[in-house]
Amino acid sequence: MSLSSVRQRRPTAASSLTDDSQENRYSKDGNDRRRRSDGEEEDGGIRWFLPFLALGLLRHMSASSNLIHDCDEVFNYWEPLHFLLYRSGFQTWEYSSDHALRSYLYLFIHGIVAGPASLIFGEHKVRVFYAVRIFLGLISTVTETVLVVAISRRYGKRLACYVLAMLCLTSGCFFASTSFLPSSFSMYAVTLSSALFLLEKYTGAVSVAAAGVLLGWPFSILVFLPVTVYSLIRGSFKRVFLSGLLTSLCLLALSLVADYYCYGRWTSSVFNLLKYNVLGGGESHLYGTEGAMFYFKNAFNNFNFAFVLALLFLGVALSAGKKYAPDLLIVISPIYIWLAFMSLQAHKEERFLYPIYPLICVAAAAVIDSFPGFFHDKYSSEQSIFEKTAKFLRPLVLGFILCTSHSRTFSMLNGYGAPLQIYEHLDYHEDTGPGSTLCVGSEWHRYPSSFFVPSYISEVRWIDDGFRGLLPFPFNETLGGTTAAPSYFNNKNKASDQQYLKDIGSCNLLMELDLRRPYPSRGNDLSTWETLAALPFLDRELSPALYRSFFIPYKWQQKNVFGLYKLLRRLPTDQEQFKGH
Repeated sequence: MSLSSVRQRRPTAASSLTDDSQENRYSKDGNDRRRRSDGEEEDGGIRWFLPFLALGLLRHMSASSNLIHDCDEVFNYWEPLHFLLYRSGFQTWEYSSDHALRSYLYLFIHGIVAGPASLIFGEHKVRVFYAVRIFLGLISTVTETVLVVAISRRYGKRLACYVLAMLCLTSGCFFASTSFLPSSFSMYAVTLSSALFLLEKYTGAVSVAAAGVLLGWPFSILVFLPVTVYSLIRGSFKRVFLSGLLTSLCLLALSLVADYYCYGRWTSSVFNLLKYNVLGGGESHLYGTEGAMFYFKNAFNNFNFAFVLALLFLGVALSAGKKYAPDLLIVISPIYIWLAFMSLQAHKEERFLYPIYPLICVAAAAVIDSFPGFFHDKYSSEQSIFEKTAKFLRPLVLGFILCTSHSRTFSMLNGYGAPLQIYEHLDYHEDTGPGSTLCVGSEWHRYPSSFFVPSYISEVRWIDDGFRGLLPFPFNETLGGTTAAPSYFNNKNKASDQQYLKDIGSCNLLMELDLRRPYPSRGNDLSTWETLAALPFLDRELSPALYRSFFIPYKWQQKNVFGLYKLLRRLPTDQEQFKGH
């Protein structure tokens, strides 16, 4: 064997230097990391486990403690679901077969969890309620985990960690993630579709977008538009287009079948909703109007300064060259499109912004990550004092935003959490007797759903406290249940003369909010009612905006004013007591 075949050639200084420089080039910054051709993640990126664990814990906390922020969530989703499971619950005019504006397919998806849970838990309906919420939290966890991993692979670990922290702790995401609303479902789809776009899975991105529009909220199509258009351009047009088309046709067919089964006639709730709101001149303004700044104020409450930073993303992306443009700019652009479009509508509700909540987190995190770039001198090899300071400020700004968000979440949960907790007290008062009637007055809009009403209560009735709009009625099995088109419903928000209980004396139990105003409340009549439970409830009108919106230690309880949310029981009359003996 020759000596030359055994000896190893020593690297030259030049080749060694070249190898070292190449190694440093690809390991210097997480932003330079790329996926390998086999799709696996390089060592520097965030693995799946960490974001799934962190988000899972926070979404479980949301499922177990979240408020019900909108009465539409109860009467348009929880109540119909309760009727499908237990054959009792409230019906709104949107579910009248004459109008058929709401999709039963959306309810059936949640029935996948609610159905088995109702069999497992039996009469413990509250557990079914929280089982569905945990299911919603799981969907949110999965979609957001994919987004965090996608950002890690494309833009580095640091930006992904910032996004993860904001998704976990901002108030908006905490509340929206486990809300039983189509706008939340669209939010899940926006999150997953954006992640798949960043991962260059264009067919999946468009299919998920179609599901978000047809299963969730049809109007959210504007939010999906940029990702959908660029997916068609970037990917194989034929394959991406067919993927979206087939997904849409399948979901529309399933929706038609579900609506036919429940409404008793061939109709499409998707097209009915669009027709009512767009073609038919829907009168959503009947349910309240707000000013042009409504969404900006609400977004600031839910994201504080993260929302301000998110609005600045466009300027940062354009000045950063190719760092965020065009891909991340495409993903973030729906923030501006959606805010502009929704602000022009007269009827505004906080939940209408849910689809863009995760995008606000991504945009704000990208701006924070870019702080040092504002002061970077590309012609100098040394970092300036301003650039070093900007790097130091990044975690401080992020920490301030997260602490402020937690302050908002804490204030909301503790200030307005009484209704859910009070209704759970009903389980401890079966001695009221079977066939009892629970009455609710002005607090009808905080009714948490029939899942909180035990079996010994035969009916829940509204009593007249001055509201002149149309209230929900119980589903009427005699008229056909879900196929019914009761005459007392209308789409003009005009009160029906049948919606209130005329004889208040037939109420055995009463829910009431006592804000200690000059006018009397029923619960103050101690000769008629006894208080079974009472919890503090934040008085919004008399509490300062700053202190009611954010929890400030030692000041929150001192500065805010609280009423009492009460569960009352009618005292037996002398005649009833005599019969009892």
